[in-house]
Amino acid sequence: MLAAASTAGEATLAAPGDLAGAIAVTGLDVSARAALLDAVAGLERYPHRLAQILDTGVLRVGTTGDYAPFSHRDDGAAPEGIDVELARHLGDALGVRVAFVATTWPTLMADLAAGRYDVAMSGVSRTLARQRAAFQSRPYYVGGKAPIARCGDAGRFAGLEAIDRPGVRVVVNPGGTNEAFVDAHVHRADKILYDDNRTIFREIVEGRADVMITDRVEVELQASRHDSLCATMAGTLTYQEKAYLLPRDPVWLEFVNTWLDLALADGTVARTFRDRGIEPRLP
Repeated sequence: MLAAASTAGEATLAAPGDLAGAIAVTGLDVSARAALLDAVAGLERYPHRLAQILDTGVLRVGTTGDYAPFSHRDDGAAPEGIDVELARHLGDALGVRVAFVATTWPTLMADLAAGRYDVAMSGVSRTLARQRAAFQSRPYYVGGKAPIARCGDAGRFAGLEAIDRPGVRVVVNPGGTNEAFVDAHVHRADKILYDDNRTIFREIVEGRADVMITDRVEVELQASRHDSLCATMAGTLTYQEKAYLLPRDPVWLEFVNTWLDLALADGTVARTFRDRGIEPRLP
């Protein structure tokens, strides 16, 4: 019997006897409508997302492709990064092929709810807001928000109070925790939205913005790539954990957490970070 894939949060079908009232169709005659209802009544749902992945042989991984060192994709190129490599490791553990699905920070949660991917692995921060609508794995990296600016201006922006002043131009990518932090804590400075997180640091380098507040790991990476950019403080403004985002499916969550426990314990996660020149900060 044909199996119908289901997504977390979608409504289940009504009992077969109730299908006529549950499905609204137009333009069908009585016999066609009856055939449609019979076909729908015969569908079987996967009991959980893990069964669907194993049956189809494909793990769909959501990735924004704009957040080095976790996930990065140049136009037309295959994705790369720490979470891309760990996604392939998860696929190997499942014995399935990995298909990377493009998503964005503004559409991350909607794409998950629509069933477009099975797990987001893209440097996703663990938040209570996301936990309200989805599941999140245990953390695999600990960091926090920190500012980055031109090295000559680093002394001006050594703390949040120094940043949140009239005339300071704070550039931010929309839709994620960077913008959420700026909206919550920066009220007097000028907020500049910039859509392409892959090139956003050029706005600071070329003088169109003064500072960006992002994850400490990204600050360190971009400062190493651009001689003119520096972290403006030694610590972080927040405490933050990275985790994997999943539908509200406890069986699938338990598998991912078990895989992650083992990958943390055997050094796979730490090696993957170090292979990218990033010191692992494990929970």
